[in-house]
Amino acid sequence: MIGQSMAFFNFTHIVQEAWANYDDSRELKKIEDISAQVSTNHVYKVTLEDRTFVIAKLSYFGQHEHFVEDHSIINSMSNNLPAPYENFLSRSLMKGTNIFVHRHQSAIIDAWVIFYRPVKIKKKLPRRLDEQQIEKLAVEVAYFHKACHTIRHTLPPSSKSVATDIHHLLRILDTKAGGFEHRMMESTIREQSELFLNTAAQYDFPAIPVFVDWNIGNFSITPNFRFFSRWDYDWFRMSTRIMDFYFLSRVVSDIGDKTVFSYWITTMQEERFLRFLRTYHQIFPLTADEIRFLKEAYRFFILNYVIKDGRYFFHEIFASKLQREAYEHYLPSIADFPTEMLLKELDL
Repeated sequence: MIGQSMAFFNFTHIVQEAWANYDDSRELKKIEDISAQVSTNHVYKVTLEDRTFVIAKLSYFGQHEHFVEDHSIINSMSNNLPAPYENFLSRSLMKGTNIFVHRHQSAIIDAWVIFYRPVKIKKKLPRRLDEQQIEKLAVEVAYFHKACHTIRHTLPPSSKSVATDIHHLLRILDTKAGGFEHRMMESTIREQSELFLNTAAQYDFPAIPVFVDWNIGNFSITPNFRFFSRWDYDWFRMSTRIMDFYFLSRVVSDIGDKTVFSYWITTMQEERFLRFLRTYHQIFPLTADEIRFLKEAYRFFILNYVIKDGRYFFHEIFASKLQREAYEHYLPSIADFPTEMLLKELDL
């Protein structure tokens, strides 16, 4: 797998190459790897000769075109979001009128590098929220989603959708490598993919910017629980706001943030998540169809991010564990998801 074969690859020369291509008039002094060591993405602090610094992100999974497209949308979003979110997102560096993305292609690797302006960080969410904090977070997410909904027609178009991602997964199964990797569970993947595609085709939700991964290490807040800064965009997409809710259920779950993690659907059944939903619903009301789609958003998350991209995004030790759990527990559990209970909670 890519994650394994690249484990000992020295990426710093690609970052150096990218900076020289961006602005060779300013010399580099130091490149420090500040990656989280959970995914196969690499993040670097790039210090310049004048002691200022920028953040570099190097990626080699997915498609280069999608990477550029997503960051173009995010940069437009960062400029268009109204107060108090006008400075929430870390901006990419521009060269001329476009964001700068350096692509390195060789016989060994196809990788791309983007530079970000560093962002200030205030508080991070506690590992376990109390009830009042859950409600404050729900209010803030609702207002942020409303802001994203407001600007949705001002952003560049996105060629990526949930359907194109699932069709990509099905094409992978038709390849020799993909068929071999997923040979034991191919019928399950096809069955779950078709179920998702058929169900998703019944809905037509507004597409807004969603970040999907709301792990507490990806953003910071003010002391009164307002969003302050965000710097991780690995799973960004234009889609229904419901795509954000599974990770938000994990943030407010009783177990809290853990170093060793799994992706159980049960966090969306806890009273703590219901409290989050009720509070959110008061600010930015949800529809019955959106609640019905919660389990499908979870199905998509497992199929796309755990099964399709798991071995490209997560390190091998995490990918193997999560994919095994996906087949044994995550996907089978969807059939028992209590949608009607959630509808009743919101009087829908």
